[in-house]
Amino acid sequence: MYLTKTPPVLRTFSKDLLWNVETKHKEVFLTFDDGPIPEVTPDVLDILDRYDAKGTFFCVGENVLRNPSVFTEVKKRGHLVGNHTQNHVNGWKTSSFNYCKQYLMAQRVIGTEWFRPPYGKITPQQIKAIKRRSIVVMWDVLSGDFDPKVGVDQCVRNVVEAVQPGSIVVFHDSLKAKKCVLGALPIILDELKGQGYRFNTLRK
Repeated sequence: MYLTKTPPVLRTFSKDLLWNVETKHKEVFLTFDDGPIPEVTPDVLDILDRYDAKGTFFCVGENVLRNPSVFTEVKKRGHLVGNHTQNHVNGWKTSSFNYCKQYLMAQRVIGTEWFRPPYGKITPQQIKAIKRRSIVVMWDVLSGDFDPKVGVDQCVRNVVEAVQPGSIVVFHDSLKAKKCVLGALPIILDELKGQGYRFNTLRK
């Protein structure tokens, strides 16, 4: 069970986390979790290029080590990279010591001030430790591309119907999400661009 639109009340109680970006413009902040992998990430990059869109890629450290050329290509094309731990660990099932170790291991290969907890699961103690070095990023729109029960059409609706200026939207450049993200992303970009939106990397 998950919500495609994050309730404002949740954001109110978690002010140490970045849920959306304050802006006076029609801009959206697309994010991509779990890569980089050669089977999906390059195709996502090509789609973004077609729409002159920039995004933020929250990378798993072990995937960066396995696919350094794909990681380099993400940065070369003008996108931002973020830390998504070394092995995609769940903060609710991991001690704070080991979670911070995972964060630091990934930092060595990614080198970024942006961090997103895998599954969005992180404890207050973990937040306190990581926010000393990084901005902890959540989201206000979840595409659902990772869910095998969600098809392309539903994924498009999840985003287009929920997005607003400053929204941080979650996609995944992973094998599990491949069919849905590659099918839905061009439609979403086309629709939102037609509404006057721009697509930028995260900023403070």
